[in-house]
Amino acid sequence: MGPSRPTITDVAKAAGVSKGAVSFALNGRPGVAEETRARILAVAASLGWTPSHRARALSASRAFSVGMVIARPPELLGADPFYPSFIAGVERTLSDRGQSLVLQVVPDLSVEEASYRRLATAERVDGVFVLDLRLGDPRIALLAELGLPAVTIGRPDVPSNHPALLVDDRPGVTAAVAHLAGLGHRRIAHVAGPLHFLHGSVRRQAWEQALADAGLTAGPCVESDFSAAGGAQATRALLDTDDPPTAIVYGNDLMAIAGLSVAVQLGIKVPDELSITGFDDTELAGYVTPTLTTVRTDPFGWGRAAADALLDLIDGRPGADIPTPPAPLVVRGSTAPPPTRHP
Repeated sequence: MGPSRPTITDVAKAAGVSKGAVSFALNGRPGVAEETRARILAVAASLGWTPSHRARALSASRAFSVGMVIARPPELLGADPFYPSFIAGVERTLSDRGQSLVLQVVPDLSVEEASYRRLATAERVDGVFVLDLRLGDPRIALLAELGLPAVTIGRPDVPSNHPALLVDDRPGVTAAVAHLAGLGHRRIAHVAGPLHFLHGSVRRQAWEQALADAGLTAGPCVESDFSAAGGAQATRALLDTDDPPTAIVYGNDLMAIAGLSVAVQLGIKVPDELSITGFDDTELAGYVTPTLTTVRTDPFGWGRAAADALLDLIDGRPGADIPTPPAPLVVRGSTAPPPTRHP
């Protein structure tokens, strides 16, 4: 008996990619970086792989699952309402289309790459969502290398062939600063999320640019971690100065609500002596006292749109960026003109 005929699995193993990536490359479908496609074709040629009806049937095999790897502390995921809402939107679309979600929460970035490689090589998923984009995000090149279809939440600051959900935080932050400046605030601080996250950095830049546009000098900025504890600590640092701000723009609602609580503990009246704005418009924002002025986002709708885009990409439809409407500012009770200072 002669040597066995090479299979698509043999090509995948030799190229170091998933069987799905080989299918995309050999059938000329989008979703694979050109460098990866060329490598797969070269490996197939070197192994003497030729198409057959059976091979084509195997190449069409699907996991009918998509993946999401989140490198965040599990306790933060439970406290931040963004993730449950986004995942609920994803699940709603996946359920409608007969798919499932493989969610992996990893403790830190050091094990994140290994998680993506396992998902690809074990063929557990047909594609992935990429959240929490980072400055110079290395995952973009990794996923192109693995030939794993992906949709990014936001446009990366590095070259990317993956479709992106075009979430833009700048208009919301700009509106918050403009609102505070219009009320008469001149010392407007910012409690930022981690600045290695693209959205943390973008929100900080938007705050700084909006102040410049209003003719104001950038007030103090404290980098935090999007958690309630971090927001509380940052607020204490800002208020425990000789010239504290009269307004604080927070990177999310969780930090803003914690900051409001700190102000109350310190005997500072909100909004009479201190104005506060959040970001996300979580459910609690309308129920705290005073109610929170914040930027309204739509993580549930984003999850649905991202899932539709990823499944379309997996099905071989051309991947295109997905626009989202600008996030509006919702003005509530936590903002007011600054107190009059007497000489």
